[in-house]
Amino acid sequence: MTSTATSPMISRVEAGRELVLERVFKAPRQLVFDAFSNAEHLSRWWGPRGWEVPHCTVDFRPGGKWHYCMKCVDRAQENFYGMESWGLGIYRDIEEPARIVYTDYFSDSEANINETMPPTLSTLTFEEVEGGTKVVNRAMYSSEDGLKTVMDMGMLQGITETWDRLAEHLESQQEQRS
Repeated sequence: MTSTATSPMISRVEAGRELVLERVFKAPRQLVFDAFSNAEHLSRWWGPRGWEVPHCTVDFRPGGKWHYCMKCVDRAQENFYGMESWGLGIYRDIEEPARIVYTDYFSDSEANINETMPPTLSTLTFEEVEGGTKVVNRAMYSSEDGLKTVMDMGMLQGITETWDRLAEHLESQQEQRS
């Protein structure tokens, strides 16, 4: 399957505690927005390669929650194989189809927040551009150490692979509609 991205992901750190990610996807803005806001979509592409989403619930409204589990199913990832990573997003602001603001926490299967891990305040914007939709994710951390912690965990590689999977998912959704 060919990638629907019309440009590679661009990433940069601003002010030492904000990671900005940008990418253009060759898909209509509403479809891209839906892919970030609907459990059926998210469960098909969220997470790096070799990981599945066996649990994903979304209450998409300000104050609503997105609770998910990513599980490594790729034996080649050795130490990660079988590992589960739970997350809890709490939506703050939604402006369909232009913007989603939420705080993403590490959690457990019961949606209890892991207070020892840094939360991420994510502001996603969706802009119509020639040939598709530009997604910008501004991920803010409370400190430079918080950003360093997630970067040291491989977050940049993980989100790059995740957005590659999103591009593939968007392409398959458009093929099904045509």
